[in-house]
Amino acid sequence: MRARLGILVLMLATVVFAGCGGSPTAEPVANGETYVSAVLGTGYEGALSVRNQLALGILGLEGSANEITEEQAAALLPLWQGLRGTTRSGASAVAEVDALLSQIEETLTPAQLEAVAAMQLTQDRLGEWAASQGITLGTGSGAGGGMGAGGGVSDEERATRQAENGGVGAGAGGAGGTSTVLLDEVISYLEGR
Repeated sequence: MRARLGILVLMLATVVFAGCGGSPTAEPVANGETYVSAVLGTGYEGALSVRNQLALGILGLEGSANEITEEQAAALLPLWQGLRGTTRSGASAVAEVDALLSQIEETLTPAQLEAVAAMQLTQDRLGEWAASQGITLGTGSGAGGGMGAGGGVSDEERATRQAENGGVGAGAGGAGGTSTVLLDEVISYLEGR
């Protein structure tokens, strides 16, 4: 198992370093993304980015027949950590992010991807998830029952997460801050698998 994880980390490092070298024209990823999924569409009203569909979808698979396996979690964890690293640096190249998202999709089964696509994940659903985690969005949207993603979180854990992420919703960019918390939640979920 450790050998597999080591190989996966080495592959991830290769992808990240390959994206860093020799391409001075690579544009930084803005709020949007350029990655196009063959399964996860973004053409419906309020659709989340593919990255956020994958993150929220993985959490939404918990407890279902399509739940992430231990082996998948071990393979997905360094990919999501790499994605978080590129996102937080603010200078990630489009090719790096696209490569990581592609690898995440390749790690999921067709049934898992179809289940995530069937969720039709939207900004409203992200708001519901945020509300279920005790995260207040700046727009005031998202009050609702949530998806049950990530299990129960204590009030203390919610407050800690909000403090660590700049008080998401309190002028921290709403969905952008929620997206960061979502990345952290997926990583935490995978670490626990």
